[in-house]
Amino acid sequence: MPPHRKKPFSSKLKKKQLKEKRASKRDDGHKGPIKKHMYRGLTDSEDNDSDNSIDVKKVNLQPQTKSDKRYDPNRYRLHFLHETKEELEKRKRRAYEPFSVLSDTALELDVDTIYQPGTVLDMPKRPTWNFNLSKEKLDDREEKYFKEYLDGIFDKHSPEELSYFEVNLETWRQLWRVLEMSDIVLLITDIRHPALHFSPALYNHVTRDLGKHIVLVLNKIDLAPPGLVIAWKHYFRKCYPEIHIICFTSYPQDFKNSEKEEKDPGKVLHKKRRRGHYVAIGPRQLWQACDNIVKDQVDLSSWQDKIELEIAGENVAESEVVQEEDDGDYLQKERYKDGILTIGCVGYPNVGKSTLINGLVGKKVVSVSRTPGHTKHFQTIFLTPKVKMCDCPGLVFPSLVAKPLQILAGIYPVAQVREPYSAVQFLAERIPVIKLLQLTHPEASEQKGANIQWSSFDICDAWAEKRGFLTAKAARNDTYRAANNILRMALDGRLCLCMRPPGYSEKIDEWHEHPEAAQVLEWQRAIIGNKSDDIISEGSTTEGSDFGEEADNASSESSASDENNTATTSNPFALLADD
Repeated sequence: MPPHRKKPFSSKLKKKQLKEKRASKRDDGHKGPIKKHMYRGLTDSEDNDSDNSIDVKKVNLQPQTKSDKRYDPNRYRLHFLHETKEELEKRKRRAYEPFSVLSDTALELDVDTIYQPGTVLDMPKRPTWNFNLSKEKLDDREEKYFKEYLDGIFDKHSPEELSYFEVNLETWRQLWRVLEMSDIVLLITDIRHPALHFSPALYNHVTRDLGKHIVLVLNKIDLAPPGLVIAWKHYFRKCYPEIHIICFTSYPQDFKNSEKEEKDPGKVLHKKRRRGHYVAIGPRQLWQACDNIVKDQVDLSSWQDKIELEIAGENVAESEVVQEEDDGDYLQKERYKDGILTIGCVGYPNVGKSTLINGLVGKKVVSVSRTPGHTKHFQTIFLTPKVKMCDCPGLVFPSLVAKPLQILAGIYPVAQVREPYSAVQFLAERIPVIKLLQLTHPEASEQKGANIQWSSFDICDAWAEKRGFLTAKAARNDTYRAANNILRMALDGRLCLCMRPPGYSEKIDEWHEHPEAAQVLEWQRAIIGNKSDDIISEGSTTEGSDFGEEADNASSESSASDENNTATTSNPFALLADD
């Protein structure tokens, strides 16, 4: 037979093929016009003529792998409202306008101002149900309720004034499931932005409606000055008296021939560690809080023994990790059933939920990443035969917080930010970015002796010039890449923006001298090392250091590794909240 003759493939057909491929990706979930009353991830609709229609952007697309055949890796991906081109262009124009450095009070945040408790921004709660309902009827009831919930928000607030928040019903269902099956709810927050990560609606629902205890975890305490950690702790204790508060931090590290003998019960250090193991501060505090809650209803001695073995650096029994399918059975289970304590881990994306679990276990059992929304499955981890933990996918509650702050807090993936300059300006207005990066104004030679004013675009332009970020075709300064790099440094803690509780700036010296601050300082020394003690205690920076090389290393480490979602703070620029 004659050989098969290849058909000609013109450049026109190639362009058509690429166009169809891009269209299929968009249809797969990147963005699509939807009506505001749609549910379950706000399914795409071709009807975009209605005034009530809005767009949704589904971020952090995960590829389907052979090992994921049972599970949909995109089931709980983040679904946010898509910003209009007009809104983006408006923010881009502001990037060229000079900005002014704000006072210290601009760093102060009040939880009630962000979430406005008692308004339409309240969290969606699972509708009542019974076992006589079929799964289809139950789904319909939840979808109808969620539609009405979104309608109430969009009728009261425009998409422009709303923050990014989760509009994927599947993720909310996972939160409902975790809350109902848990005996104790563990709410994890990043110490740099705890007011942003703490929803009063969640607190009220857990303590009042469900009648359960909630433990607030101030995570990543190595990224904030000790006085600020204690100030946030007292703020939440005063405003929410029924809450239990602990401090925590964990990350993977190899310990070789450590000679430190730790006697403080709040610390968990290891003398010898193999690769893949985690060092953590806070597990004993968590055990103590849970033991005070359950009292003699659950025997937690095995958990205590596990912590003691971790302190001694001895091997402990392997923890069991189970990936569960959501079958819709949300039974309000018996408290401490079969003598087992169930702890539910909830919180925003990128606050360190999975890393916290790894720190409690003592080794990596749950995949972690700096990319928000990385957790793809509902997971159950048995710390001991009597203690079970449930890891819920990260979920963003509706609020009125500024979107640039959400980007800096890691809620929205930096790689998918379409307009990063407003976030750079938000950062530069509150911490001395120009001084820390040692930037020279692009027009400094033309404005000698004049009062040079900076814009966020100038900062990105100067940083691109310093780091050699150039566009591929015209070889101009790549300001977008520079802005992206600055945001990643902020996310990693190398340009550390720490928000403060109300009134903190007036009593900053009192908080630094607070007796509890000394304990936090000791914890931070154990994690960071003595070489950074002066940075931690004073929140100062070192003049004249070469920050460019450090920042470049930070960027490369961020993109090359997903072993840890808490930042390394061994550089002299990590803790700047009180500078």
